[in-house]
Amino acid sequence: MRNFADYHTHTGSNPNKFFKSTLFKTKRMLLGLNCLDPGQTQSVHTHADQDKFYFVVDGEGEFQVGEETRKCGPGLVVWVPAGAKHGVTNTRTHALVLLVGIAPAPGK
Repeated sequence: MRNFADYHTHTGSNPNKFFKSTLFKTKRMLLGLNCLDPGQTQSVHTHADQDKFYFVVDGEGEFQVGEETRKCGPGLVVWVPAGAKHGVTNTRTHALVLLVGIAPAPGK
C-alpha cells in the first residue's frame, strides 16, 4: 500500500452519477474522494456500523445529517455517526470535491 496520495490525481467527473475514487483502503478504514458535478446528489442513505466524515475540499453543497440540513463550503467537516441518515447535493455551478472517510471500510 502506498502511504502518500495527491488528491488532484483522484478527481473526476461522471455525467450519470457522482464520481468516486479511493485514496486508501484497509480493513479498518476507507479514505476517498467524492466529486459531484453541479446539481448531482448523493441520495440520503445510512451505514449501520460505520462512522463517516466529509471534508469539503472545493465547492459548496447542501448536507443532510439526520434531520439537520446545512450548506457547507471549503474547509468544513461534516460528521456522520453510524446509523444516521445522510446525503449531499452540489448546489453550485462548479464541482464539489469531498474527502470522505468511512470506518470500518465497507464490506469488512
